[in-house]
Amino acid sequence: MILFISDLHLAPQAPGVTRIFLDFLGGRARAAEQLFILGDLFEAWPGDDCLEDPEDSFAADIVDALHALAAAGVRVSVMHGNRDFLLGDHFAARSGARLLPDPYVLSLPAWQFVLSHGDALCTDDHDYQAFRALARRPDWQATFLGKSLPERKAMAIAARQKSESAKRDKADYLMDVNAGATDDFLRAHGYATLIHGHTHRPATHAHLVDGIHVERWVLANWQETQGEFLCWDGRELYRERWI
Repeated sequence: MILFISDLHLAPQAPGVTRIFLDFLGGRARAAEQLFILGDLFEAWPGDDCLEDPEDSFAADIVDALHALAAAGVRVSVMHGNRDFLLGDHFAARSGARLLPDPYVLSLPAWQFVLSHGDALCTDDHDYQAFRALARRPDWQATFLGKSLPERKAMAIAARQKSESAKRDKADYLMDVNAGATDDFLRAHGYATLIHGHTHRPATHAHLVDGIHVERWVLANWQETQGEFLCWDGRELYRERWI
């Protein structure tokens, strides 16, 4: 059994989601062979040194719970999202998870999937794509990580507030994947089934690319009262909820 989740946006301000996720790690996830977290596990990630913050153990508690799952024999893989793109090697070592490139091709005996956070496909949002390109540059990240942890945390809060404010003024189509970019992506990855998050619009879409039917599964964002994940049992893909 392989499980896929994304967009939990874990933060101290969302205790319900945190509780549900920790219960999931200690329960349903223990029966899986692999768990893929496809971005935005955290609402913000100011740098791996937040794991050593003596005044705030939130991040460390989550990462230690991931490590417990990995120690129980579940292979955990984490992809960067648009909120936690600074997850680094120390996070990986402490959590026991491997960091995945985006996109990532998952080839299984019975099927082939391509995994992505999904934000790179939202090409109509030019402002966001410009920031995405900037924030993934090594020099930008080095400058940001060179600031003190309190300063980085304050900047992350300000950026999050600015992002939420901007969303209210954006047309809906800007926050969804571009149809042409998605078809090009599916073509470039051999018409594999696409699993992604980011848009917070859980659904299963059928694409016709070069005469080939291709499925695109959009993961749900987790909420204070429930989470949702995809399961692959070796034969079929389906959704489950966790409360």
